[in-house]
Amino acid sequence: MEPDTQTYTCAMIPPAPRTLDRREGPYGEVVLRERGRHFEIIANGCFLMDTSDGRSERLLIDAALGALPAGRSDPSLLIGGLGVGFSLVRAAEEERWGRIAVVEREQAIVDWHRQGPLDRISGAALADPRTQVLHTDLVAHLLTATERYDALCLDIDNGPDWTVTDDNGGLYSPTGLAHCHDRLTPGGVLAVWSAQPSPAFEQALRNAGFTGVRTEEVAVARGVPDVVHLASRGA
Repeated sequence: MEPDTQTYTCAMIPPAPRTLDRREGPYGEVVLRERGRHFEIIANGCFLMDTSDGRSERLLIDAALGALPAGRSDPSLLIGGLGVGFSLVRAAEEERWGRIAVVEREQAIVDWHRQGPLDRISGAALADPRTQVLHTDLVAHLLTATERYDALCLDIDNGPDWTVTDDNGGLYSPTGLAHCHDRLTPGGVLAVWSAQPSPAFEQALRNAGFTGVRTEEVAVARGVPDVVHLASRGA
């Protein structure tokens, strides 16, 4: 069960974050912080995600499943980015999914889930026999993998226009999207989380040969909605 959203009134002062772990890895620094009842992941000084709300992470999984052709049995799923675990948890809660692969390049994040405080969120999902964690870079996996998936649900950045590291930009390039297209089964679905809508990315998806391109919004407390970009590989 994921934590409830925490809100503050004007008379309340948000608690100061407490650093639980800080790691230097091949892609820079990642930090796990605790703020009140919630956890935050910071990558290279950039706020990546927290456990205060998981609506858009759940929508990422639900929308992909809903967009698959009717009657597809035990569809396989690749989740790009373990993050705070909300997308994986949602997938494991849905018995219709078959194999669930999670690609995570940061060993620290995997450790926080397997032996650290994030285990309370994802422990049951990681123990699900359908789940496999792949410790590798998502872009490299899409380039070198031979297996295909019925759905790719990607959440490794704050969106196509706001990447955590410069090399992630290749995922949203024509070449990167071509690799995504190749890794999908006919009729398979690509779902990409973003902190804001990106008409340019929608057009890039169409240019890459995807069909049924659309964007679903998730309202947030402040600012523009989070979104999930959806597209399908033609049957």
